[in-house]
Amino acid sequence: MRIRILPAPVSTGIVFQRTDLDHFPVPASWRNVARVSYATSLMRQGVLISTTEHLLSVFYSMGIDNAYVEIDNLEVPILDGSGQPFVVLLQQAGIRQYRRKRRYLRVRRPISVEDKGKRISILPAESFRLTCDTDYPAPVGRQSLELEVTPDRFAAELAFARTFGWEKDLDQMRNMGLIRGASLDNAVCFTPEGVLNPGGLRAPDECCRHKALDLIGDLALLGRPLLGHVIAERAGHAMHAALVARIMSDPTVYEIITFDQLASRVTQALVS
Repeated sequence: MRIRILPAPVSTGIVFQRTDLDHFPVPASWRNVARVSYATSLMRQGVLISTTEHLLSVFYSMGIDNAYVEIDNLEVPILDGSGQPFVVLLQQAGIRQYRRKRRYLRVRRPISVEDKGKRISILPAESFRLTCDTDYPAPVGRQSLELEVTPDRFAAELAFARTFGWEKDLDQMRNMGLIRGASLDNAVCFTPEGVLNPGGLRAPDECCRHKALDLIGDLALLGRPLLGHVIAERAGHAMHAALVARIMSDPTVYEIITFDQLASRVTQALVS
C-alpha cells in the first residue's frame, strides 16, 4: 500500500487519485459520501476510497485546502490509528500560502440533527469551535471537551488520539469484513477491566479526543473552512454526514465570505 500527497492548484480542493485505476479522481466532497458506519468512505462512479476521516481531519485543521492524494488501494492507511503521523509529514513538507483570499462557509442560523437520544448541532460563530460529548461503556464512561480548532491546538490536543474499540466486538467486526488490519499498534482496545495496549492511553480522555478528530474529518466534506460552533452529543459518522448534507442542501443556512468581510463585520459590531 502506498500513499503520496502532492500540491494542487487553487480551487482544486482535496482530491483522491487511485493510481491503480489510471489516477481516477474521487474528490473529498459530501456529494461522494458512500458509507458512514465505522468509518467514512467516498465513492465516485463505483470507485471507492475508505477510511478518509483521519487524513481529511488533518488537512482541514492545518488549513490545507488543496491537495492531490495518490493512493494505490481503496483504503487510506490507518498508520498508528491517529492523525499524528500525517501532521508530522505535512509539517516536514511545508505548506504553501496562496495570495487568493480564503473563502469560509459561515453558518447563519442554528441547525441540528437528532436521532435516538443522539444529536449534533451547529450554531453561528466567528471561528471554528467544537464541543464533543461522548458516553461509552466502562471503563471509558462519559467524556467531554471544548476547543477552538486551530492548527496548533489540533496538533497538540487532538492529532495524537487513536481509534478505539472493544475486545468483545472484534469477531463480529471481522466477520463484517472490517478492521482486518487492526492491532494494538494502530488502535486502542478496551476490556471491561481496562486497556489491553501495553502503553495504555495517551490521554485520559483519548476516546473523546479521537471522536472530535473524526468529526472534523467528516466536516471537511463541506469543502470550505467552517465558521460555526459544532456541538456533538454522542454523535457518529452517520450523523456527521447527515448534518453536512443538511447544511449543503439549504443555501439559506450559510454564506460564503472572506476573512476580510468577517473582520469588517466584527469591527462594525464593536463600534456600534
